[in-house]
Amino acid sequence: MMRFAFLGSGSEGNSLLVESREGTTTRILLDCGFGIRETARRLERLGVTPDQLDAVLVTHEHGDHVGSAYAFAARHGLTVHTSHGTWLATCHLRGANAADVRVCAADHVFSIGGLQVLPYTVPHDAREPLQFVLSDGEARLGVLTDIGMETPYVTARLSGVDSLVLECNHDREMLRNSVYPASLKRRIGGDFGHLANEVAASILAQVAHGGLNRVVAAHLSKQNNTVELATAALASALGALPSDVLVADQEAGLDWQSVRG
Repeated sequence: MMRFAFLGSGSEGNSLLVESREGTTTRILLDCGFGIRETARRLERLGVTPDQLDAVLVTHEHGDHVGSAYAFAARHGLTVHTSHGTWLATCHLRGANAADVRVCAADHVFSIGGLQVLPYTVPHDAREPLQFVLSDGEARLGVLTDIGMETPYVTARLSGVDSLVLECNHDREMLRNSVYPASLKRRIGGDFGHLANEVAASILAQVAHGGLNRVVAAHLSKQNNTVELATAALASALGALPSDVLVADQEAGLDWQSVRG
């Protein structure tokens, strides 16, 4: 069985917990955007302790994703998997020299215990950002956040996933009318920024299929989006109700969800 849960999702910190229980149990953190103690506290909320983890995946160098990843991994004896570009951009961080870092590359599958990991690249304003599709050999979980625009390559990588975590960062009108400076609005709304609800819905419409079990809206902006707008956009792409779309919250995270069934 494969399942996942969020420690939290948003501009103040991101971390996704993925677990496979086929034979031996494998648990990994996808991003570790919180401090060491806060990460442990949020793990405990999900019934997991740091010593029960196997690895940390880091998508890119922005603080709300890399956070305490190296220091946390070094303290608990975990491997860290990230791109060469992200490593170069973060090797100065506390714990980086003590952590067991493994460089991975887009489109090269590797294994961590019972999980197979497919990294893929995305357009985002980072040095070598990656997102991931994870599988236990039967179920597949697609994760897509921190991306500025849809591309055929990205939708191809997410084709056929059983559950999907999808960024719904902002509503275009709310961002346009926000108090953010113009430069920040351009960055967020640009091709290397974050996904607007309507673009997320377009991606979802292209990858949706009858076997898609869970859709989770993630990385919502507190200032430039609402749960109602995000879930309505994704529900429209699915031909479903907004209540059918799950939401990863900044503070509460998201409780355990089965990837398939």
